[in-house]
Amino acid sequence: MLQNIPLYDICSLSDINQDDILISRFAPYLDTHKNLFATHRHTFYHLVLFTAGSGTHMIDFESFEVKPGQIYFMIPGQVHSWGFEGFTDGYIINFSASFIQSFVLQHGYLDNFSFFSGNLADAVINLPAETYAAIQPLFEAVLTEATNPGTSAADMIRLLMLQLFIRVNRVSAIPTVSNNSSYNQTLLKNFKNLIEHHYTDIKLPKDYAAMLYITPNHLNAVCKDIMGIPAGEMIRNRVMLEAKRMLTNPQLSISEISLKLNFSDNSYFTKFFKKLEDTTPEEFRKKLLYDHGK
Repeated sequence: MLQNIPLYDICSLSDINQDDILISRFAPYLDTHKNLFATHRHTFYHLVLFTAGSGTHMIDFESFEVKPGQIYFMIPGQVHSWGFEGFTDGYIINFSASFIQSFVLQHGYLDNFSFFSGNLADAVINLPAETYAAIQPLFEAVLTEATNPGTSAADMIRLLMLQLFIRVNRVSAIPTVSNNSSYNQTLLKNFKNLIEHHYTDIKLPKDYAAMLYITPNHLNAVCKDIMGIPAGEMIRNRVMLEAKRMLTNPQLSISEISLKLNFSDNSYFTKFFKKLEDTTPEEFRKKLLYDHGK
């Protein structure tokens, strides 16, 4: 019988009844949760700083080489697996959105950081040596607060995490050099947000352009200038990512996935998938579940 790709919350990974935060050194975390090497999903935000190790890790079907000094960030819903070679260590922090949001009055505060956008190009960062030297003690301080909590330990952890996010953002954020580029960056961010909310029911760039009060040509130009791809491809890529994520659940039929993604029929969905991925949804699922079962 096919096994579903597991979906983990923080409670299912912790020995204590804490559903907002889990902090650990990475090596003992791996020893305790060997099941996490296989493909799985999270309901929480997840970040790891590698201090030792090699091999690969996969986020949303894209593979990355493990390197000491590398930090990666994941948002809820992403699909993930590890393929380490030899001893791997570092730090891991799993946390809910409410853990930070309860401390910061600004709604959607985490959205200010590009590494929490879900864009993999921004989510995996090989830190410069000087940044790593500043970041590693922050992880150590977070771990100390978690293992030997003092007064207001949770608030101290939040402060240290915010400092960590800001320091990483300083080396990973793309600087804006003019008012025009700042305007285009804002346009692109708003377009991405609209895609995230409407990719199942709105598929055409002209409809997004109308929602942004710009012309389709302007939207295309911004996407090509910053992302290197047209607006239509950005929409299709988001639909494809969700299709792949849904295919990790063998309890969903291809027809049900097609319906959830608002394709007119199953054959159109299969053509769409094969054109972008060069394989059918059925073949993609079969390979994924085979790899998961190894």
